[in-house]
Amino acid sequence: MAIIITDECINCGACEPECPNTAIYEAGAKWAMSDGTDLSGDYALIDGSVVDAAEKQEPVSDEVYYIVPDKCTECTGFHEEPQCAAVCPVDCCIPDELHKDTHDELMARKLRLHL
Repeated sequence: MAIIITDECINCGACEPECPNTAIYEAGAKWAMSDGTDLSGDYALIDGSVVDAAEKQEPVSDEVYYIVPDKCTECTGFHEEPQCAAVCPVDCCIPDELHKDTHDELMARKLRLHL
C-alpha cells in the first residue's frame, strides 16, 4: 500500500528529504519517474498508461506536499517503516486505501526504481 499525504499537511517539508525513492514533491511541483531513480525509457504506471521516465507529469496536488503512488514503496527495502510517516509532525502521512500493494509488490517496485 502506498502512503498518501492528507490535507492536514502543514507544508513543513520534513517528509520530502526522507523518501528514498524521491516520491514526495512540494505542492504544485511537476514530477518524473526518473527523479531520484535509475529509470530511463518507457515506464508503465499503475493505471496502465506508459510514460517516458524523464517526462514531467502534472502535480498530484497543488495545495500540499504529495506522494506519487507509482514511486512509493513504503520504504520497503530501505527502512522498517515509512519514513515520511515517522517524521511527520501532524501525522498526515497515512496508508493510501486506493493503492494497496503486497510486500512482494513493494519490493519489486523498489528493485525496479533502483536497478
